[in-house]
Parts: sequence; structure tokens; C-alpha cells
Amino acid sequence: MTALPTHRMQEVIADLETVSDKIRALDEAGFQRAEIARFLNKRYQHVRNVLVAPPKKGRGGRAGAAGRGTARKPPMAAHIQVGAGGRVVIPADLRAALEIGEGDILSARLVDGELRLLSPRAAVRKAQDLVRRHVPPNVSLVDQLFEDRRREAEAEADR
Repeated sequence: MTALPTHRMQEVIADLETVSDKIRALDEAGFQRAEIARFLNKRYQHVRNVLVAPPKKGRGGRAGAAGRGTARKPPMAAHIQVGAGGRVVIPADLRAALEIGEGDILSARLVDGELRLLSPRAAVRKAQDLVRRHVPPNVSLVDQLFEDRRREAEAEADR
């Protein structure tokens, strides 16, 4: 058994109160579930249950009246082993978060030495966000297209 990096783990959980918050923070920092369980003197199943279950609302004072709607789920991370033939298995909790299933096709890109996978749903959201940044909220692109087509039809009819 290897020694746990307890100093680093202590730093990660220094300002946290609840065991669940500590488990989530250590997971986000990249520690494995077994390491977290040993460090916090909890059963592995407890750690797993906390990480699989969605965080309860109103806990930890983060989503109070002032922060309503601003609470964000912590980013998910995993250590993934490359198998035979370069195969990689995406863990179930990450697949659920990405809303992808068996047979779905993902887009893959290499960006600054990172492999980035993009689900079809995430690609649509990115495109919608891009359009929202460049089109004012009170403008209807559909109405503009119809108006352009009407003008073109009128111009052709006048010829």
C-alpha cells in the first residue's frame, strides 16, 4: 500500500465542514475513491454514494438567497486507462453528465495537448451560445429571412 499524500489532501479540505463536501473536493482534486475513503476514515461505499448522488440543495450555505441559481455542480474528473487497441472507457457518471449512451458519436479534438470530447447536445449548446452573442435578443432571424425572401420575390416580379 502506498502512502497517502495527506498534506495535499489536508490543503484541499481545509475550509470545508461536511464530510460530503470534503469527499467531493478531494474527488475534484483528482484523488481516487479508495484514497479518499482511507484518508477520511470512511467506507469506500460511503465515498462512492456521495460522488454518484447529486448534491443536496441548500447544503453548505452555497445556494442561499443571495446565490440563488448560481450554484454549479463541480467539474467531474476521472483517471482512465487506455486499453488494447487504444480503447478508452468513459465512466458511467461522466457519460450520464454528458448525456451520452452506447453508440452515440462524439466529436474529438486535440487542443493544447488535451483530448476534448464533445457530445452532439453540447455542440448544439455551443452553437446556440455563439449565435446569442452575435444576435440581439429582440431580433428574429426567421422574420428577417422571410422579409429578405419577400423583397427578393417582389424584385423578381418587377423585372
